[in-house]
Amino acid sequence: MLTNTELTQFLISTVTLLIMAHSVGYAFERLRLPRVVGEICGGLLVGPSVLGLLAPGATAWLVPDQLLNGKLLSAVYWLGLMLLMFTAGFKVQQNFDAQDRRFAGLLLLGATVIPFSAGWAATYWIDLGDYIGPRGNGLTLALIFAIAVAVTSIPVISRIFMDLGILETRFAKIVLAASTVQDVLLWAALAVATSLAATQSPSLMDAGIAAGRTLLFTALALLLGPPLLRYANRLRINLVLKASRLGYTLVWCLLMVSLAAALEVNVVFGAFIAGIVLGSLPPSEFEDAKAQISSFGLGFFIPIYFAIVGFRIDLPGAFDGPLFFGFLIFSTVIEGICVYVTMRLSRCGKLTSWHFAVAMNTRGGPGIVLASVAYDFGLIDERFFVTLVLAAIVTSLAAGAWFRHAVAKGLPLLDQKS
Repeated sequence: MLTNTELTQFLISTVTLLIMAHSVGYAFERLRLPRVVGEICGGLLVGPSVLGLLAPGATAWLVPDQLLNGKLLSAVYWLGLMLLMFTAGFKVQQNFDAQDRRFAGLLLLGATVIPFSAGWAATYWIDLGDYIGPRGNGLTLALIFAIAVAVTSIPVISRIFMDLGILETRFAKIVLAASTVQDVLLWAALAVATSLAATQSPSLMDAGIAAGRTLLFTALALLLGPPLLRYANRLRINLVLKASRLGYTLVWCLLMVSLAAALEVNVVFGAFIAGIVLGSLPPSEFEDAKAQISSFGLGFFIPIYFAIVGFRIDLPGAFDGPLFFGFLIFSTVIEGICVYVTMRLSRCGKLTSWHFAVAMNTRGGPGIVLASVAYDFGLIDERFFVTLVLAAIVTSLAAGAWFRHAVAKGLPLLDQKS
């Protein structure tokens, strides 16, 4: 049982993080900047990077270390992360226009396969051993680095397109189609990496077993999940569904997360796949429940998750300039060149190819989730965590600035021959 003092401290910390996340997030939104960046900055302002420098005692009182690292706030943090991935899963685009599949496939190749391979290869040329976490190893670091180079943020780029009124354009649909498939592939790779945590020198067999478990879970969920869910929905004895569609939807998410944990698959990936399965059902069945989950998730759990990420950024103590600038330049150049060249070879014009390169360089939320999951599992150290979060923020702001400029100048997103 919590003491009255512990409960009071938890509530003070939660209210502080919630106020900062919503206030700064709203301010960023008014400035037409990604809200998620504002929520992170809200946590950063009351953390060791800002308030901690000005008034260390205030930071320690608002969010004490024992609470930040304790089970109660950690539970809120992980629930926020799982709800974020669950909502991302059921918002995944299921149907793509036939005429755009070729472009989306080429974009997937240029934005995922080639950059991922380049990122993986770079870890053999550059000594990054100092940035391995306490439960990480060379293989997990290579996987995290490769994912970080290739990752694209669907929520951030979608919001940028929505704010600029270009979400329904063919260009936006191609970007989102490629990003959707990319998300599934890269989250699966992250699940493999976390499965190898604490293995000192993983062999190819270890990696194969981890990948096999992830593929088994994905196949079982995507093939058996929809028919099982439809069958359960028709059962008269399904009292949970009759009582609350919201409760039933959350039960489904937690069951899938539990199955993932039983198979030693990353629970974050489990929540993402649970969302995809739910999203495959007719929209009318769970539309209200999905809206409610998005509403209370975005109102409470998800902002606190991002605020805690920001709070944990210790710029004075963990910012590594050479690592940050080196990674930022390497990842953006590799991703940009790969996408640009691929789209040029597919007969897109120079400007259109550049638009695609900028869009696929937006790391945003997924880049931040990657950083926090890898850090929480002990795969990377604090310096690499800070680098990945800051890189996600910078690339998101840069993409927003470019597309605002393009729309303001009336630049075409797709040339006529595309």
